[in-house]
Amino acid sequence: MPENAPTSTDAPTAAAMTNELMTYYKAIEQASADMLAAARVGDWDQVVKLEGACVLLISQLKNAARAAQLDNDVAKAKSRIMQRILVNDAEIRHLAEPWLADIDQMMAGRPKTLH
Repeated sequence: MPENAPTSTDAPTAAAMTNELMTYYKAIEQASADMLAAARVGDWDQVVKLEGACVLLISQLKNAARAAQLDNDVAKAKSRIMQRILVNDAEIRHLAEPWLADIDQMMAGRPKTLH
């Protein structure tokens, strides 16, 4: 057998898979919080950059999650993280609305009017 060939002891344990998944969830949560912080100061370039990082993390998470089953406690922790991500996302969208409206007006060739 080749020296680096996987053996039955090399297979990831359920605990290792759970830790890997939670690492992804926490990284996505942190990126979401960083996106919100950037949106609050109007750094939309950073928001877009972090959004790209989130897309990559989510893709990696989906791949890792295919073979993993989460126990009840871990599933609850995942749920809490997901709820915080959704709250961050909602606030980012709220902060982005005026910025997106400005972009729409610029794309349409209309100057911004002040009220």
